[in-house]
Amino acid sequence: MYRLDGAPVERELLRRMTSVLAHRGPDGEGLYLDGPAGLGHRRLSIIDLAGGAQPIANEDRTVWVICNGEIYNFRELRAGLRARGHRFATGSDSETIVHLYEERGEDCVQDLNGMFAFALWDSSRRRLLLARDRLGKKPLYYAHRPGGALAFGSELKAVLADPEVSRAIDLEALDRYLSLLYVPAPQTIFRHVEKLPAGHLLVADARGVTIREYWDVRFADGPRRPTGEYADELRELLRRAVSDRMVSDVPLGAFLSGGLDSSAVVALMASLSDRPVVTASVGFRESDHDERPSARLVARQFGCDARESEVTAEIRDLLPKLVWHFDEPFADSSAVPTYYVSKVAREHVTVALSGDGGDELFAGYARHFWDRWEARARRLARPVLAVRALARWWPETMRGKNALLHLGMTPGDACVRKHSAELFRDAAKRSLYSEEMAGITARFDPLAIHRAYYERCDARDPLDRSLYVDLKTYLADDILVKVDRMSMAHALEVRAPFLDHRVVEFVAALPADLKLRGRTTKFILREALRPVLPGAVLAKPKHGFTAPISRWLGAELRDMAENLLFEPRAEQRGWFNPRTVKQLWADHHEGVRDASHQLWLLLVLELWCRAFVDRRPEASS
Repeated sequence: MYRLDGAPVERELLRRMTSVLAHRGPDGEGLYLDGPAGLGHRRLSIIDLAGGAQPIANEDRTVWVICNGEIYNFRELRAGLRARGHRFATGSDSETIVHLYEERGEDCVQDLNGMFAFALWDSSRRRLLLARDRLGKKPLYYAHRPGGALAFGSELKAVLADPEVSRAIDLEALDRYLSLLYVPAPQTIFRHVEKLPAGHLLVADARGVTIREYWDVRFADGPRRPTGEYADELRELLRRAVSDRMVSDVPLGAFLSGGLDSSAVVALMASLSDRPVVTASVGFRESDHDERPSARLVARQFGCDARESEVTAEIRDLLPKLVWHFDEPFADSSAVPTYYVSKVAREHVTVALSGDGGDELFAGYARHFWDRWEARARRLARPVLAVRALARWWPETMRGKNALLHLGMTPGDACVRKHSAELFRDAAKRSLYSEEMAGITARFDPLAIHRAYYERCDARDPLDRSLYVDLKTYLADDILVKVDRMSMAHALEVRAPFLDHRVVEFVAALPADLKLRGRTTKFILREALRPVLPGAVLAKPKHGFTAPISRWLGAELRDMAENLLFEPRAEQRGWFNPRTVKQLWADHHEGVRDASHQLWLLLVLELWCRAFVDRRPEASS
């Protein structure tokens, strides 16, 4: 915390903010106070188990840092800093940050290869620096009261521990949640709390607060090279990224689904390790949601120490815990298997590598194929007005309506519309809202953030623009949030080699047809991994990491959902039309349509209200 008015930070408040994050760092607590500045840290010991406690200072104790995450290139940085006269007191990777800051100021972030969110206090300049890694692996929330305090933390609940922080709901953020299943940065569900976006810095001193972006991915065109050269370079970049992420003073393993991305990580780990790689896999009893058979094939291929589990726990007890860990409404149901694969991994290791980022880098989603198809078809589908008219006429029950709608849109509008979950769109959302809420939200554009990223991207190919939107929104605010919260719920650190910024920059600069060729997704990744992975894995179609929520709503969650959604307390929030919610429930349970995802979204929202609006979050843990 930093008080811009010069008032001292209260130790008890700082301790409260830190304690609510104990699940992220069960191995130790550290506090540092210097008048208007206070740094609090909870430690998960990974590097220098004996001597790496935080906060950490420079030689004369004028610069202090707390860091959540890991700096993978700390050994190289440390060697260079020592050669230039810096003295280190610990073997911690985080200590490199204070010495880099002494030399480069806030530009120290440019030298860091890692996943991190850190706060640095420069007592000589009376200045606070907050920074978040390039892709947004580690979270950072803050609330700034002009002229007053700047409260910040790795999770929103730490910021909310400050009683001065308002809990007023941001209705625009709520509207976005209904469209996206998450709240995108820089917004949070609370009007006066924000997320520091990925690749950004925040600097605060007595004059105020400034925020700037320090990194962005560029899609540059260059001379075309043979495909084999690209594949060889990509494979070596990935091997180096995996090697960097295997540095650990505690046991290390990997998530394994049997899909292309996680299998690639495990294969590269096996080639770099002199012992069997510990892998974690989970599944449900429903075969459509069970990844274990595929994972077993890969684990046998590479001689892994495979650990697996079937999700059998009571979802009724688990769901409120997940809501508490996410801090904001978050309705991506794959959080459930992610929670359990983290649990399995943590029983054997403290660090796990994952395949996160592969789909967003290499065009692994169906929407990427349709973006490219539409770009080509749009050139033939003239005039656009005729296509729009046909789309409006096309019955909702017939296939192809979305394709016609997208053909009648600009490429940017068609791209961002695919990011909207097909749950509450347009008329369906208006029907869900109460009359007052419908009036308030009529002026909102739930996809405005996605639209802005599409427009700012420097790529000429529409596919690359689509991938850029994915990196900046869905990856950062859904996938990485899900993995961070569910792994930290078990004090497990997860590292993602695909999100090494050198890999990201290399892939961004590749010709778009090397990412998606015809219907073959991740074309260049498959080519790069041919010497590493068996053909069966290379040819395996994508399989989502999903949960059987329809069954849950008809069985384990039925009474709980019915009680929560139809209690007077839920109706009195004034956001939704009770008749529409009841109709959704009836249609689903009478087999008229599958409304399980809509009901899941509303159930998560009401559970979140009970934990974060109706009572304090620390009471819900």
